[in-house]
Amino acid sequence: MTILLYDLVGRDAARPFSPHCWKAAMALAHKRLDIASVPTRFLEVPKVEGGVSKLVPVIRDGETVVADSFAIALYLEETYPERPTLFSGDGGKATARFIERWSQLTIHPYVTTAALLDLHAMQDEANAAYFRQNREQRFGRCLEAVYATRDAGLAGFRASLEPLRSMLGYQPFIGGPSPLFADYIVFGALQWARIATPYRLLDDSDVVAQWFERCLDLHGGLGRTVAPAAIAPLAS
Repeated sequence: MTILLYDLVGRDAARPFSPHCWKAAMALAHKRLDIASVPTRFLEVPKVEGGVSKLVPVIRDGETVVADSFAIALYLEETYPERPTLFSGDGGKATARFIERWSQLTIHPYVTTAALLDLHAMQDEANAAYFRQNREQRFGRCLEAVYATRDAGLAGFRASLEPLRSMLGYQPFIGGPSPLFADYIVFGALQWARIATPYRLLDDSDVVAQWFERCLDLHGGLGRTVAPAAIAPLAS
């Protein structure tokens, strides 16, 4: 049976960008499950599955509906234990929860800053208005003021990845010799940036960038099915 994945998109339904939805998509692919993506825009989220969640991802697997990327991964692990593991035991679940907190407190804030105006530009008119109002209320200042700090923050962001960079000197994935859900958590954050903005967060020589390239190749190159953000042409 095909599992439905409600996937956050902007104006272009073929460019899902949410880091959390990418975590779920990679987890489903890891389990080798058939999925059908349901493109969902910000203003459509409250209507998903009768309003089950204020956020996506949400999946429907037969009669079961699950919201939240980590809850989805736990559900898949319990429901499909015969398929490749996402956690490799309770220790892996605890580690993934730590990685989730680290990613959301370390990577997400800077990606938000670096891609904020690009994310706004990806929306249609109604969703762009929602995005601006919601994010400006959250930050207490205009999008442009937040976005203007990204160059100043780049070196600090790169330095903040040193624990991951150092660990990847010992093993090819966060999960060890092969990826686990912990990898998909960090992958989702960097994939969000890759799809939303052409701004270069990492140098190609960075081992974190090389790990990310390996993740893009996983599951038949699932991550590469959406092209990176294009650099806008200069005005003439």
